[in-house]
Amino acid sequence: MTQPAATDQRTRIKICGLTRPQDVTSAVKLGVDALGFVFYPKSKRCLEPQEARSLVQNVPVFVSTVALFVEPATDLVNQVIGAMRPSYLQFHGDESAAECERFDWPYIKAFRVGGPGLETPQAVAQACARFSKAHAWLFDSYTPAYGGSGHGFDRDLLALVPKDVPTILSGGLTIHNIETLVPQIKPWAVDVSSGVETAPGVKADQMMSDFVAAVRRADQ
Repeated sequence: MTQPAATDQRTRIKICGLTRPQDVTSAVKLGVDALGFVFYPKSKRCLEPQEARSLVQNVPVFVSTVALFVEPATDLVNQVIGAMRPSYLQFHGDESAAECERFDWPYIKAFRVGGPGLETPQAVAQACARFSKAHAWLFDSYTPAYGGSGHGFDRDLLALVPKDVPTILSGGLTIHNIETLVPQIKPWAVDVSSGVETAPGVKADQMMSDFVAAVRRADQ
């Protein structure tokens, strides 16, 4: 799963925290690569498994779906897998590698960079190494909300991250910073939630369109 050189890729885009069918449709029409759905009960964007099933039923081929959890109960993950058959599970809490791998399902491991145990480049790199079987590593800011906060983090903390697993950049991404961050970090993909919202879970078509266009400009 070695990450391709930046010159060989376009930056993939994931829009997370989707809650409305019209936003799913708009994201797909814009060419977004992945759609994220939240199953963390404390999140304002949290869905029930059957709600997610309804949202993804018309998602076309070659658009990935991602189910986000924070230290979930086994039953919840199995319910979501049964309801929507996501392309990937995303674990956003303090799960161990064994806990992420027990479902025998492709997964993404998120790291809340700058939080306890992830305050230095060395610590971030060591944490990543523990999840070598992840299909991607996602780097977000450290906040009590576990994502979708709109806050960024010190990107210099990613300096020692190994290059053998695709990386996803998240945390406070907007049209105002993405054209600087993509060339600087060279991630495989970017993940945006609050940066394209008018309220938690309510995406704006124009904001999504502007974000996608900004990523494409950054690639050029």
